[in-house]
Amino acid sequence: MSIVIFAACKKDKFVETDGSCPTVMLTNPMDGSTGVPLDQVITATFNVTMDPTSVTEVSFFVVGSVVPGKVVFSDKTASFTPDQPLLENHTYVGHIKTSVMDLMGNHLKNEYTWTFSTGEILSPMVTLTEPGNLEEDVALNKAISATFNMPMSSNSIDSSFKLMLGTERIVGVFSYYDTTAYFIPSLPLKPGRTYTASISVGASSSSGVHMQNEYIWSFTTRNDVSPQIIGTNPKDNDSAVSLNTGIAVDFDALMDQTSFSGSTFYLKEGVNVVPGIVSFNGKEAFFKPTNLLLSNKTYQFTVTTGVKNSLGIPLTQDSIWSFKTGLVLAPTIVSTDPLNNAINVSLNKAITVTFSVPMDPLTMTSASMTLKQGANVVSGTVSTVGSISTFTPTVGFTEGLVYTATISTAAKNLSGIPLSNQYTWKFTAISIPKVIAVDPVNLATGVLLNKIINAEFNMPMDPATMTSATVVLKQGATVITTGIGYSGTVLAIAPAVALLQSTTYTVTITTGAKSMSGIGLLADYVWSFTTGTIKAPTITSTSPSNLAIDVALNKVIEATFSEAMLTSSIASTSFLLKLGTTPVSGTVYMVNNTAYFKPTANLISGKTYTATVTNDAKNLAGVKMANSYTWTFKTKAPLGPTAPNLAGVARFGIIAGTAVSNNAGFSKINNLDVGIYPGFRSSITGFPPAVIVNGAMYAADDLTPVGVAAMLLQAKTDLTAAYLFAEGASTPAPASVSGDQGGKTLAPGIYKSTSTLLIQSGDLTLDAQGDVNAVWIFQIASALTTVGGAGGNVILSGGAQAKNIYWQIGSSATIGGYTKFKGNILAFTSITMGAYAVADGRMLARNAAVTMTSTNVINKP
Repeated sequence: MSIVIFAACKKDKFVETDGSCPTVMLTNPMDGSTGVPLDQVITATFNVTMDPTSVTEVSFFVVGSVVPGKVVFSDKTASFTPDQPLLENHTYVGHIKTSVMDLMGNHLKNEYTWTFSTGEILSPMVTLTEPGNLEEDVALNKAISATFNMPMSSNSIDSSFKLMLGTERIVGVFSYYDTTAYFIPSLPLKPGRTYTASISVGASSSSGVHMQNEYIWSFTTRNDVSPQIIGTNPKDNDSAVSLNTGIAVDFDALMDQTSFSGSTFYLKEGVNVVPGIVSFNGKEAFFKPTNLLLSNKTYQFTVTTGVKNSLGIPLTQDSIWSFKTGLVLAPTIVSTDPLNNAINVSLNKAITVTFSVPMDPLTMTSASMTLKQGANVVSGTVSTVGSISTFTPTVGFTEGLVYTATISTAAKNLSGIPLSNQYTWKFTAISIPKVIAVDPVNLATGVLLNKIINAEFNMPMDPATMTSATVVLKQGATVITTGIGYSGTVLAIAPAVALLQSTTYTVTITTGAKSMSGIGLLADYVWSFTTGTIKAPTITSTSPSNLAIDVALNKVIEATFSEAMLTSSIASTSFLLKLGTTPVSGTVYMVNNTAYFKPTANLISGKTYTATVTNDAKNLAGVKMANSYTWTFKTKAPLGPTAPNLAGVARFGIIAGTAVSNNAGFSKINNLDVGIYPGFRSSITGFPPAVIVNGAMYAADDLTPVGVAAMLLQAKTDLTAAYLFAEGASTPAPASVSGDQGGKTLAPGIYKSTSTLLIQSGDLTLDAQGDVNAVWIFQIASALTTVGGAGGNVILSGGAQAKNIYWQIGSSATIGGYTKFKGNILAFTSITMGAYAVADGRMLARNAAVTMTSTNVINKP
């Protein structure tokens, strides 16, 4: 038997100096006993001597049928002697209330219950209810629960549970977790009313044993108090309030909308009543002034006692607060793009205007921001972000035409202040291509004999116009045959044979070379250069080859040269590997005529890499390569299946349906949020001492920030979608697993269990085989249980990442004490973390609770 010592006892009457809370050490019959004699005296032995006056028939009793009896107390043992023999084949529940206390005044911390039977089996019994029987002042949003002495059939409780208000049956949502059934009413309970809850004998245990008697209890809700204002916007004494502001008032209850009128809910400036319109959204009332408020004025808002809640109860007193509007100037235009009178404007240019202040997007439309070509209106769409508005034409501009853009005075800032004057500017849509750089440069000398000639344009050109007719290389009057390539804005000209030594060559790009919009150069572009006497080294082959696919993640990149190279010129500055624009670190070395780039870490799967050997690479004579050499390749696809998309639930380290609890200790959730839906904030307990670092807590009944409930609903919807995706994943073909996975090493893939799954006899190792994007999906039809300590951990190797591991669990997950766990748990029902368990991942429960037992840690994977 384990004894848990708490820092404080229930209802202490003294300043604690030594000792612990009293606890029940032993009962006779013991919990779960069967075949108990009908004349049994029921006893309970405590760990300390108790105050005899606190152990009475009120604090120590037995239920199952009506069991009257007498209680006596001696030293540490209380005895309950029934007045009549117990019934045959009957299950009983012993109760010791928290009112019992020791001689120092320390009370029992929690009510103690246990069950026993005079027959051969234990029948299911209700041991605890929330609210308790005859409890008063119950909250109107209270979730009703009943805890049993054994696991129950969820379906049998659902059909046998009723909550009644007189003859009216209350509708709601039923759920079941561990040995507790929960009922959440669809609407708040009514104030000051007595409700009766019952569970009929139709309720049965998970093994099919029915309750012996119907269990009935009742409770009374609190008498509703007057409605309260819990928030306003603007707040009292706010300044610099926008002139187009509306006033929002948050109440703590649903309000009677008919009680809101010009005499009970109004705004004034001095003695002047401001006209406006009242609207409602749930518990929030809005007042929207008919006109803009005045600049730099103090306003007063009043909510009188004439305002009532939906039960007809008024505010206890008038609520009055004030705010001051800002000194607002008309917005101005700071800049435009294109500028006024700009030329050479791109034919697909989006028009932007920057204002002096953020603008009201509702006023920035195709009516207030227009574009014309002559008298013709150009169609397009307008978007506004902050102080920048953008007009995107539906079709491109026409070459050589003048366009006029206009911002009208219908454009307003967020305070509703319009532009003082209409603003107009013009630009010309002419997009003429030109050569902006060449290599070799004009009049260059000593050019290498195997040089590839390059020309760069100011815009993308039409590759179909880059031909031997428009791109000509000559030596004197002789045309030199070339190969022509074009990519992006760069033209490459490769002579078919090596150039002659000490010879002058001329390159001409004619006006036949055109942009993608069909506009040619204004004039032929001509430049010349003179060769030297040296032929530069070249790259003859690469591995992987250009455009190769399915490249291994541990691939060493190779470039083979046409001749021996100067080793010192082949370094990390001249042999580069990039993923997009990000350099890849690695080691460069030479063997014979081949240069090698060995990445420091494995390449990433499913990615395109670019390798470059720059023209800083030199041969033994010190001659550089004529041109840099670049090629691309793509690595093989990630190992394992496609990962589920967590979408909106990815922000949560914990999300649950009915409860989130931290039972003890300083648990911590790092860089993730905690949420509950449809459960309320009152069902999140143990925070503190548990803390959320770089995250926040959200519940379905949070009123601020606006939209929390919708965000949580979307997160739960996304969780369901991810759960179903993981459950149905079938590529690659799932491998069947069962029982204990401890001591195994599993490669990326899908692993399917048709029942429960354990990690118990050792650690489970997930080996990514060098692929950091490798994915695992575990499809578990029932429960997942890990046993912590020396074994039962999840270990990652070969570059595996916790964020790529998904545990789809058909019922509940239990992460054992001291377990080091990895991955995202997507549980249908509930999740429990044992004491000191640490998870790199997420605990996402669709329907029931997430429980942290003691001092748990959840890290963002």
